[in-house]
Amino acid sequence: MDLFEQLARDDFAPLAERMRPRSLDEVVGQEALCGPGGPLRRMVDAGVVRSMVLWAPPGVGKTTLARILARGARAELTELSAVEAGVKDIRAVAERARAARGRGARSVLLLDEIHRFSRAQQDALLPHVESGLIVLIGATTENVAFSLNQAVLSRLAVFTLGVPDDAAIRAVLLRALADAARGLGGRGLRVADPLLDRIAASSGGDVRRALGVLELACDQADAEGVVSDAALDAAIGHGAGRMDRAGDAHYDLLSAIHKSVRSSRVDAALLYIAHYIGQGGDPLDVVRRLCAIASEDVGLADTRALPLVIAAWDAYLRLGDHEGQRAIAHAAVHLALAPKSDSVDRAWSRARHLAAAHPALSVPLALRNAPHPLMAALGHGDGYLHAHATTEGYPAGEAHDGWPQGVPRETLYQGHARGSEAGFVALERWRRGLDTTAQESPP
Repeated sequence: MDLFEQLARDDFAPLAERMRPRSLDEVVGQEALCGPGGPLRRMVDAGVVRSMVLWAPPGVGKTTLARILARGARAELTELSAVEAGVKDIRAVAERARAARGRGARSVLLLDEIHRFSRAQQDALLPHVESGLIVLIGATTENVAFSLNQAVLSRLAVFTLGVPDDAAIRAVLLRALADAARGLGGRGLRVADPLLDRIAASSGGDVRRALGVLELACDQADAEGVVSDAALDAAIGHGAGRMDRAGDAHYDLLSAIHKSVRSSRVDAALLYIAHYIGQGGDPLDVVRRLCAIASEDVGLADTRALPLVIAAWDAYLRLGDHEGQRAIAHAAVHLALAPKSDSVDRAWSRARHLAAAHPALSVPLALRNAPHPLMAALGHGDGYLHAHATTEGYPAGEAHDGWPQGVPRETLYQGHARGSEAGFVALERWRRGLDTTAQESPP
């Protein structure tokens, strides 16, 4: 009896375990990998398995696919979790693999949460993977580009699993309700279509979670086997989906919020903010991102933006979470609807690059401070023309532009004529005109 059959016959195993696909034909949502011509399908059809890493969110089939691949290759499978395993366990797997090779069998190691292995632990895998003694299938929810060292990553094929849509999850639920041997088919249950839709929608693409909710709801069915809305409400619970603040989902949602606001997509921005907070994200992370957006993407096009975000930040701290979230939404809506300008962000980037290219730039004497007679004697402040002493309130001409010698002149601020920034652009144009006049008519 192999692992699939053993778990399917265990009456105490959760529904998700009993319904775990035994072949690629039962896998949902992974057509690109498992469908006709897909790379995993070709491996199973050929009876081979190669070292790889399966990258996907929880509950979409990483462990299942590893077991199916090992079974298709008639290989001996060892499953370890990187949370608990160490170098000693890797050595033990290697010893068993050598014994298996002596019997003419291949060995596959499924290492779940492979990103939890340290660099040294990952390096311990290398000689066994390189020699072919062990076929390594790593499973991870984290971005492999950051979580695995390059030496290991270069020896593994990377397969990114898709997230099953609601229709695919609904098909799994129907299969579980109809299957009398492994699922719930022998219990005479009645689950209305709208309830199945709710389970699929609330699962977030996690097949395991969807089956867990279905099983819990069915356990609360009435005497006629009818599953009610109340039973489903209890099964779904509150705050079921919690986000790992160190994981990709955290940063992906913040990125979605930022890009939606930048693109003036107010509804998308609100949806992503609500989802982020609903999944356990810190509202202050959102308001910090909005604060960055106020300067980076709105800037001078709406000079009210930055003070408004700071006010929302203060309101959240003063009002508390529930009322404070509305203040954050207020700021987000304002930023999304506001005209956009990245002129400040671009000007600051140009300034930083220019300053880095001229680390020895010297402040002109006219702009230097002269708090002591000695400094005044050295010429500090000589030639400085106070702006308020001029008729226009602007010291026109190149002699008064304060640009350091030896640094090529560059226009760092290049404004956009959008929103309130149009006034600043016009004012700058007027000042450049005064500069030109001053150059043509020197005193």
